[in-house]
Amino acid sequence: MTLRPSWLFILPIIAFSTATFAAPTTGGCAAKQQDIQQQIDYAKKHGSSHRVAGLETALREVVNNCTDAGLEADRQKRIAEKQQEVAERKQELAEAKETGKSDKIANKQEKLDEAEQELKEASAQ
Repeated sequence: MTLRPSWLFILPIIAFSTATFAAPTTGGCAAKQQDIQQQIDYAKKHGSSHRVAGLETALREVVNNCTDAGLEADRQKRIAEKQQEVAERKQELAEAKETGKSDKIANKQEKLDEAEQELKEASAQ
């Protein structure tokens, strides 16, 4: 697959928009709306009509369906899931330590470290 110049322009926008939807910079529905509006303005400025149409649809969805309470509930659910994962990884590490196999212990420790990092990120959002 050869990247045409238009793809070189669109790829950074896609990457930016994915990060924006995943974690709005200031939090809450108003922040999501503001972030999407900024992306719309940027896409309009650069003549990306398909991107504008998609972002306008996303903006309507946020305006019509987003609530700060709903966002907080989603955040708390993600945190609880990550806490459960950390607990499971700790149990797996304890079991690996019982075997005494250093490669298995290292593997389980790495997975625990990743789960703890994901929990930290979920809590920070």
